[in-house]
Amino acid sequence: MAQISLRVDDDIKRRAEEALDDIGLSMSAAINVFLKKVARERRIPFELSADPFYSESNLRYLEGISQDIREGRAHFAEHDLIEVED
Repeated sequence: MAQISLRVDDDIKRRAEEALDDIGLSMSAAINVFLKKVARERRIPFELSADPFYSESNLRYLEGISQDIREGRAHFAEHDLIEVED
């Protein structure tokens, strides 16, 4: 049997362990389930996508706003703070 060593952010590891404990799986069992599915299906078993913030269209939009600010065409208004839960 092979052994894999990897690095992961402490907070992500803690949160994943809590979730897996609720499910009744160890970290090792969960990783084995993931790897078996990858081997069987020959793909990542979930959708991967790039952060839309860095999309070409959004970067063009942000550059336009930046240009408006530099040229004094931007208008700012006060608004309520929007808080998003992770």
